[in-house]
Amino acid sequence: MQQIRALLFIAQMYVMFVVIGLGYVPYAIFSRHGARAACKAFSRYVFWSMEWMIGLKAQVRGEVPQGEVLIAAKHQSFLDIMMIFTALPSAKFIMKRDILWTPIIGFYAKRLDCVPVERGKRGAAIAKMVADVEAGRANAGQLIIYSQGTRVAPGVKAPYKVGTGVLYEQLGQPCVPVAINVGVFWPRKGLWRKPGVAVVEFLPPIAPGMDRDAFMELLEASVEGKSDALMREAGFDVAD
Repeated sequence: MQQIRALLFIAQMYVMFVVIGLGYVPYAIFSRHGARAACKAFSRYVFWSMEWMIGLKAQVRGEVPQGEVLIAAKHQSFLDIMMIFTALPSAKFIMKRDILWTPIIGFYAKRLDCVPVERGKRGAAIAKMVADVEAGRANAGQLIIYSQGTRVAPGVKAPYKVGTGVLYEQLGQPCVPVAINVGVFWPRKGLWRKPGVAVVEFLPPIAPGMDRDAFMELLEASVEGKSDALMREAGFDVAD
């Protein structure tokens, strides 16, 4: 029965994605606020529908930053994107360049000044990312980077990319780590959705000015340690 509910939830979610995405286009064309409103409207619809359709509740913990900061988050599924974005007042993402060509999503990514990065060309990608971030700094807000560079399933280890450290040095802003457990309930692949409480937690900020290597070590320890704790809280067996 849970699998049938999950399939129905996914089907109606994508219908509403098209309805809300296209419905907000006229507003979003002329206003960045309109683009942000569209993305938050869809996300909140998803949170509402998943709670009563599949028994999955979205919960945000910790102090949500309001000013200009770098957000360094763990990434497990599409759900954590929506939860982090909706919690923040003025968020934009470092993202794969390919997403710009995705129908509807690409349009909104451009309107929100998200920063595209081409995978597979590490040096050039980092230089381009830093330049694009610098060029867009007039639009204040919270810049979100997924430090492992991709979705990572619960229990799987993946290295933290140097790009987060470069941005931390470049921006001279506090960095707010974000831990999650959402992949336990909404996996990176497949159609299964489990009931429970999906948590995104904003952790204490890391002040600017640290040595890059020390910063990366602290960031990884903070995010991985808290994410493991949240996943254990959700009943997932995290190997030590």
